[in-house]
Amino acid sequence: MRLNIVSDVHGATHAIKSAAQDCDVFICLGDLILFLDYDEPEQGIYAQLFGVDYAKTYISLRTANRFDEAREFSANAWRGIGVTDQQERARVLQEKVREQYEVMFAAIPTPALLTYGNVDVPALWPEYLLPQHRVLDGEVIQMNGQKWGFLGGGLTSPMRTPYELEPEVYAEKLFGLGPVDILFTHIPPLNPLLNYDTVARRFEIGSGAITSYIEKFSPKYHFFGHVHQPQRSRMRIGETECINVGHFHSRKVPFTIDV
Repeated sequence: MRLNIVSDVHGATHAIKSAAQDCDVFICLGDLILFLDYDEPEQGIYAQLFGVDYAKTYISLRTANRFDEAREFSANAWRGIGVTDQQERARVLQEKVREQYEVMFAAIPTPALLTYGNVDVPALWPEYLLPQHRVLDGEVIQMNGQKWGFLGGGLTSPMRTPYELEPEVYAEKLFGLGPVDILFTHIPPLNPLLNYDTVARRFEIGSGAITSYIEKFSPKYHFFGHVHQPQRSRMRIGETECINVGHFHSRKVPFTIDV
């Protein structure tokens, strides 16, 4: 059975239309929305709202892990366009997210198995899903005589992205899957080689619970995304092959594997 897997699509609408070619199952591990593009700062919701210079400065602050300064810089930008109320800010952002989701879900191939990324807004997905889009989050399905487990979202972080879970909540959902043959998540296990982003120059948050789960249940594969330019994209933890399927926004091609 051939799988085509993508993650971290971040607005790559045109490329995803052909991402299911020559496969038996197409899988998307989330992060459909593009808020901020580190490679092309003129792209994304923040550049649309505040301009390219804002996006470049905001990126530089986040890259330097100066998150408090980044939040103050962002607050000033919102005030600059006349938005001072948090609810109004959320309304403006949701409108932009809706614009991207409308185009993105129309482009995602069918059939498809999907789970959420940390920058996704799960509450909005039902409005845009096509009939053959199946969303799996904290669920196990039977495929080709195997058990496949799916868990979406990220962990709480200084980034304050839309879909973050407390570590204990994430761990409870993860171990609630029970043993599976293949594990699909948005975020990686906790491992410095898998977590370090060589372009953003910081460690992204990996899950210690995933590492413990792998050590306990030894799925054959663990597929994930989240870290766009990892120091290592593939490694073994015990008997499990852990594979970052790649930053689809920049790669424009899916990760393909026969299982």
